[in-house]
Amino acid sequence: MRRNVEVFGPRDVGDAWDRYVQPARWAEWSPQIRSVDYAEPELRERTGGVVHGPLGVRVPFVILRVSPPQSWLWAVFVAGASVQLSHRVEPAATGTRATLMINGPAPMVLGYLPLARLALRRLVKK
Repeated sequence: MRRNVEVFGPRDVGDAWDRYVQPARWAEWSPQIRSVDYAEPELRERTGGVVHGPLGVRVPFVILRVSPPQSWLWAVFVAGASVQLSHRVEPAATGTRATLMINGPAPMVLGYLPLARLALRRLVKK
C-alpha cells in the first residue's frame, strides 16, 4: 500500500533539511523516536542504523538515496517486513512544504500515518 502525507510550516527549508539530514536530531521533532544509532553525522546512501522507539522498540534501517537539499529515501524493517519512506522538503510561501510517501504492508502504512503527520508538523514548525 502507498500513502502520501503533506504538511506546511513556517520553518525555513534549509533548517528543516538540516533537521532531516542529521539522524542525531530526529528525536527533536519525531515523537516516536527516542534515539538513533547511526555512525555518520549526516545521512549517506548505502548506510544503515537503528531507530530506538518507545518501550525498547528497535527498528533497523538503510538509507537508499540522499538528494540534497530536498529529498531522501530509506527502508525500515519491522516484524519481517520492509517499509520504504520517501521524504522531501521544499520552499513554500509560508516556509516549508514537507512530504512523505510511505510504501509497505497496509497495516503498517495505515498505523504509521498519524505518527508521520504529527512528526512532519513538528519538523516544519518553529
